[in-house]
Amino acid sequence: MRVSRRAPLAAAVIAAALLAGCSAGASPPSQVSTTGTARQPTATPSSPRASATPTPRPTGPVVLPVAPGAGKLPQNHVFPSTNSAAFRNAMADLWLAVTTGNPRLALPAFFPAAAYQQIKAIPYPAADWDDRLWYDFTLDVGAAHELVDDRDARLVRVIVPASEAAWVYPGACYNTDGYWHVGGARVVYTERGQERSLGIASLISWRGVWYVVHFGAVLRSVVTGIVDQPTVGPGVPGPPGGC
Repeated sequence: MRVSRRAPLAAAVIAAALLAGCSAGASPPSQVSTTGTARQPTATPSSPRASATPTPRPTGPVVLPVAPGAGKLPQNHVFPSTNSAAFRNAMADLWLAVTTGNPRLALPAFFPAAAYQQIKAIPYPAADWDDRLWYDFTLDVGAAHELVDDRDARLVRVIVPASEAAWVYPGACYNTDGYWHVGGARVVYTERGQERSLGIASLISWRGVWYVVHFGAVLRSVVTGIVDQPTVGPGVPGPPGGC
């Protein structure tokens, strides 16, 4: 895996500090994994003539909305669903980033910077988000892109071990508020007719939506992209714990 630049030393120190003192809380609730067409008005002689020119369709990758503007709103205790449009869109955006090698396409799926500034009681949380969290994510997307054959790979499902999720209480991990955390989700895909998978190191919640906060690894000894436990088959979700 290649190294493009080195993150600031202060960010590495903060990263180590954030893992200290994490505590898990209550177990989450268990999860269970009409369209119509509006009638068009009848045209009248006085109605303007409709244009015969078709509306152009986007030709590039299409990013799906997850929860626009939610990061600026206060946190709540809602347990995130994996059956929601927000989750499906987030995982589609993450997969799009992996198959194109463009991490910015997964920005809606990544923990919002505005929420991080609300929740972290550390100096310069905006800089930590940018120089550590987001920078590490871009490296990990690049590493996953090198692993996955973007011409043939197809996303099948994402396995989230919801029974292992825990509420991280305010005061733990240098937080001013709490959130749900789950480690070791699995991104399952097919490539050349074979089922394969890779992990998401850490998902945390904001207002009832799961977001990626660490993709390849929570901590790394070398500033480089990491793929979390790639394997043939769906792999094994987990382990639990962490921030």
